Amino acid sequence: MTLDAALCYQALAARDSRFDGRFFVAVKTTGVYCRPICAARTPRRENVEFFVCAAAAAEVALSAGPGGVRQFDHTIRESFGRSPRELRRRRRGGAAAASETRAGADLVLRLAYRPPLDWTALLEFLRARATPAVEEVDGRAYRRTIEWQGHEGTLEVSPLAGNALALRLSLPVTRGLVAVAARVRRMFDLDADPLRIAEALAGHPVLDPLLRSRPGLRVPRAWDPFELAVRAVLGQQVSVGAATTVAGRLAARYGRTIHCPRGRLTRLFPRPETLVDADLSGIGLTRARAATLRGLARAVAGGTLRLDAALAPHETADRLLALPGIGPWTVEYVLLRGLGEPDVFPCGDLGLRRALADGHGLPSAREIERIAEEWRPWRSYAALHLWMGGGAPAGAQP
Repeated sequence: MTLDAALCYQALAARDSRFDGRFFVAVKTTGVYCRPICAARTPRRENVEFFVCAAAAAEVALSAGPGGVRQFDHTIRESFGRSPRELRRRRRGGAAAASETRAGADLVLRLAYRPPLDWTALLEFLRARATPAVEEVDGRAYRRTIEWQGHEGTLEVSPLAGNALALRLSLPVTRGLVAVAARVRRMFDLDADPLRIAEALAGHPVLDPLLRSRPGLRVPRAWDPFELAVRAVLGQQVSVGAATTVAGRLAARYGRTIHCPRGRLTRLFPRPETLVDADLSGIGLTRARAATLRGLARAVAGGTLRLDAALAPHETADRLLALPGIGPWTVEYVLLRGLGEPDVFPCGDLGLRRALADGHGLPSAREIERIAEEWRPWRSYAALHLWMGGGAPAGAQP
């Protein structure tokens, strides 16, 4: 894998956690080796080198002498919780879990973010795509059902004063709530640096007014990548409204009813193993799309497809593309919103082509790809700006 040094430097300057683990940074003037989310002052561009993996950086660490080796060893331990030697061994089993505790009331956590945050735009995007009985947007809050460590519950996210969101959790256990909070942070893209991203995207006549009208726009992810992948399949060549309707029918037929409903939130989204052999007739799917959905569920349930950070993005893309009925648009949408990849741009998307049209017909996918090159490594944000404000007809966005 070849790294683009200019793009790596942008990622280093932004300290975006999504690039953590993608490469290592070596500062030539100090002999320091660190991750791209290191909190230290950003070094000058000419003073850094980038390495695709720990093994590649190790050679430079050794050449830097004992100080470089010690720094490198510290970085690896901080990143992976074990020494470089241990990384060469098979991963050991998990640690014992903490004891389970019943929670008597909702727990409210404060999730800080770097301003600005366009909460209204986020809710606008999520409201149109909320799966009935599973999700809802009510006023200034987003709510949904969740399953966590075998227990069902609900969460609510709403704005707080002081550049923060309130996460209200209703779960019968308190174990692992830090991980829940981290997952919600990823859902709402709270670790992004919106000012740096906007600076990188500025300079295009179509995108500039969109950046001004929606400062702090984030890329909303899903609670569960499989759920998003299902929505992507349902959204193939249909409107958002139609896809949402079918998603609601799917949840009503195969989503498990929760024991403590909260308002209109009554069901969990169907699990992969539930959909492997599901009868999907009568909910608004063609036979081909129903087969695609079952194939997706079978791959995830069987472990041949993992929709998490275990695989590199290109590996996930290859495995998705190998499934019948899944093409480049679906893959790119899953990477963008299911896995939160910051640098995805579905060049064949009709809405993006319309948004970037110059009055002389729709640009080709190749032309779109050329235009979007200048927005790397933040093309996902450019795509969302264009979807929300670039002329794509309402209800026809993915």
